[in-house]
Amino acid sequence: MRVKGACISSLTAGSGPEHVILIHGLGGGKSSFYETVSALTPRHTVHAIDLPGFGASSKPLRGAYDADFFARHVLRFMDALSIDRAHLVGNSMGGRVAIEVGLQSPGRTRTLSLLAPSMAWLRGRQWSPLVRVLRPELAALPHALSSEQVRRRFWSMIANPHHVDPAVGDVAADEFLRTYRDGMARVAFFKAARNIYLEKPSGTDGFWTRLGRLQRPALFVWGSEDRLVPARFSRHVEAILPDAPQVVLAECGHVPQVELPERTHELIGAFIDNSGARAAGELPLTASGSA
Repeated sequence: MRVKGACISSLTAGSGPEHVILIHGLGGGKSSFYETVSALTPRHTVHAIDLPGFGASSKPLRGAYDADFFARHVLRFMDALSIDRAHLVGNSMGGRVAIEVGLQSPGRTRTLSLLAPSMAWLRGRQWSPLVRVLRPELAALPHALSSEQVRRRFWSMIANPHHVDPAVGDVAADEFLRTYRDGMARVAFFKAARNIYLEKPSGTDGFWTRLGRLQRPALFVWGSEDRLVPARFSRHVEAILPDAPQVVLAECGHVPQVELPERTHELIGAFIDNSGARAAGELPLTASGSA
């Protein structure tokens, strides 16, 4: 799908009256949501997308690869398909992107289902000065990354390996490495990772300040054993969005839709069905053509 500034690769299935857009995490792609597509299509039209810089989507040389950049492209994707409003489901970085869409264009979103969403770090920011100096463009230079390293990284995000078919790790590693061979894909990856780490947590434009302005119904799903986005973030969310439902899945890591798909999809489906009807039509549409 050609949109302003990029080409977005997507998988669309189903013919339901409401649209659901699935947004992957850092280093992932639409394939991380294949089971989610299958689970939600009986009732909805579902779109799993590759964000710009990832998967089969284009990788703009001058892309910022921050939450604002990705949110604008999600809205452009919706515009290209004439989707007025959609339910957004995001994992990790994709959850952060979904939040950004909800903040910038609340009238375009019905609900947000956020699976271990990336949040601005409140601790562990001692490396920020060094990270600011490092240039992600250097990642364009060829460098070695073995399939075994990628597999170890994948399984480190899974709390209980018995939950996941071993072949899934092999497929995820192969897909990542296939994309990572592209120099611009490497730059996009490191730019996005840098932006996640450096996001300002506080102040007028800080993430946690802005999160309090979120108007759309939002479900937060955390993994009890997630080492990347610990479930303790739920305490901060509760203080800012006390009415937002939150679920901590036991024996679950960073990718609930892969590790505990049945329970995760049950939660998403129920939230969309119960909240979507109330959310529809509550807010006026806002134009995204200038995004």
